[in-house]
Amino acid sequence: METAIGISADSAPYIPLDHEPNVTDDARLNQLGYKQELSRSLSAIANFSVTFSIISVITGLTTMYSTGLTFGGPVTMVYGWPIVGVLTMIVGLAMAEICSAYPTSGGLYFWSARLCGNEWGPMVSWFTGWFNIVGQWAVTTSVDFSLAQLIQTEETKNADKNGPKGIISAIGISIIFGWGYLLGITFAVTDIPYLLSEDNDAGGYAIAEIFYLAFKNRYGSGVGGIICLGVIAIAIFFCGMSSVTSNSRMVYAFSRDGAMPLSSLWHKVNKQEVPINAVWLSAFISFCMALTSLGSLVAFQAMVSIATIGLYIAYALPIFFRVSLGRKSFVPGPFNLGRYGVVVGWIAVLWVATISVLFSLPVAYPVTSETLNYTPVAVGGLLFITVSWWIVSARHWFTGPITNI
Repeated sequence: METAIGISADSAPYIPLDHEPNVTDDARLNQLGYKQELSRSLSAIANFSVTFSIISVITGLTTMYSTGLTFGGPVTMVYGWPIVGVLTMIVGLAMAEICSAYPTSGGLYFWSARLCGNEWGPMVSWFTGWFNIVGQWAVTTSVDFSLAQLIQTEETKNADKNGPKGIISAIGISIIFGWGYLLGITFAVTDIPYLLSEDNDAGGYAIAEIFYLAFKNRYGSGVGGIICLGVIAIAIFFCGMSSVTSNSRMVYAFSRDGAMPLSSLWHKVNKQEVPINAVWLSAFISFCMALTSLGSLVAFQAMVSIATIGLYIAYALPIFFRVSLGRKSFVPGPFNLGRYGVVVGWIAVLWVATISVLFSLPVAYPVTSETLNYTPVAVGGLLFITVSWWIVSARHWFTGPITNI
C-alpha cells in the first residue's frame, strides 16, 4: 500500500533501535515509511570513501586552479580556502543533523517534505528534488568541486550514525588535504603570466605547467610531472564513478516517489539490489550534457554551472525549513547539534544565499560573450521549468514522498 507521507506521520519521537542490532537499519527505514530494497552493505569507512571520492578536492583544485590564479591570485586562494572550508563544514553539520533524523536515499527532498509539513511539503519537495538531481547530473558532467552530495544512506549500515559521520569526516579531511595540496602547488608558483600563457609547454594549463617545471628543474626532465597528472586523471575517473553512483540513488528515490517520467522503470532494482536502470539513465544524461561542448562551449558552461548553485540551493532548502517551519516539530536522531542546531542552520542558509549571489556575478569587466557568467541563466531556466511543470501538471498528482510498506 502506498500513501503520501505527511507531517502528522512524523509526530512521534525518534525511536532508537540499538537493542536490535540485526534489524536496526531496516526498522528505522520502516519508521520512515519505506521497505528495504537496496543492498545495505556500506560500512562507515565505505560510506566515507564514496563521499570523499565525490568531493575529490584533487579533481576540483586541479581543474579549476587556472581560473583561481587568473581571477583571484595566490593570496586569495591560500587564505580563502580555510575560510570557505569552515563555512562549508557548517553547511555539512546542518545537513548531517537532518540526515541522522531521516536516513533515506531520497535525502534532501524527503527532508524538505518532512520539515515543511502537509500544506507545502509536496511543492518544496518537488523543487528540492529537481534542483538536486539536475545539479548532480551537472556535477557528473563537469566532475567539478562540490560539497559532499547525497549520502547512500539506504545502503549504509547504522545509517543514522554513519551517514552524518560520512558527511562530516569527508568534508573535514577534504579541507585539510585540499589546503595542503593548494599550498604545495601555490608555493611553486614563480611566474604567473608565464603559467597562464598559451605559449608554455602546457598550453596555458597552469597546474600542468607547475608539475612539469617542478620535475624538470629538479631532475632535468618533466616526465615525473606528467606521471603525477596521470594519477590525477585516475582520481577524476573514480570521482566520476562515485558521482554516477550518487546520481543513480537519487534517481531511484525520486522515481520511487513518482516524481520522474517513467518512474516505475527507474526505481527497479536487479538481483544484486542495484538500481541498474537509474545508473544507466544518469550516465546517459550526463553524457548528453557533455556532448554540448562539441557544438558550443557556452552551452556546456551554462549547463554545468547548475552544478554548484543548483546543489547548494537543494542543500539550503531543508536546512531552512529545519530552522523555520520545522523548528519545533523537528526530532533529532543520534547525531544532533543540540542548542546550536538553529544557529548553525541559519549560518548555513545565509552562506548559501551569499555565494549564490557571488557565483552569479561576471568574472571580469567589461562583460563580453567570453566573460559573461551564464549561471543565472541556467539556474533561472531550471527554476522556470520546474515551476511551470508544477503549476501545469505536477501539483495535481505529486503528493511528496510516498510510503511503500
